[in-house]
Amino acid sequence: MAVPTAISTLAGRWQGTNRLWLDPDEPADESAATAVFKPTGQGKIGTLEYTWAYDGEPQQGFLMLSQIGENVLVAWADSWHNHDGIMQMTGAAEASGELWVKGSYAAPPGPDWGWRLALHPDSADQFRLIMHNISPEGEAMLAVEAVFSRA
Repeated sequence: MAVPTAISTLAGRWQGTNRLWLDPDEPADESAATAVFKPTGQGKIGTLEYTWAYDGEPQQGFLMLSQIGENVLVAWADSWHNHDGIMQMTGAAEASGELWVKGSYAAPPGPDWGWRLALHPDSADQFRLIMHNISPEGEAMLAVEAVFSRA
């Protein structure tokens, strides 16, 4: 169990811009964002705490992640996206350094929807947090793109 090497290089404080799409045909809602990535558990677990805003209201999110063999495990919570729940997600770390995981959420009265989250360590001084909403038919729609630079 460990934090993927490319992701562990994200340790530190970050600032950036969060873009949220509620409708893919409409412009994104944009806000300032911050993030802090910390390794914990003797480097076996990573935590990413981030802030952003929607409609002028502050929001906060949290990822806890680790890799076991080929599988990446993530617990994700966000004050706006999943309110008071924690989504369990699984996925992989690519050779490029990108980490992606996928989970699902209930959307009564219909079937569950999917949620894909990706961390892209673009360089030593920039990373992206990207989220896609996935319909029950498998159609992925960009929901969030947050671009961070080292603070």
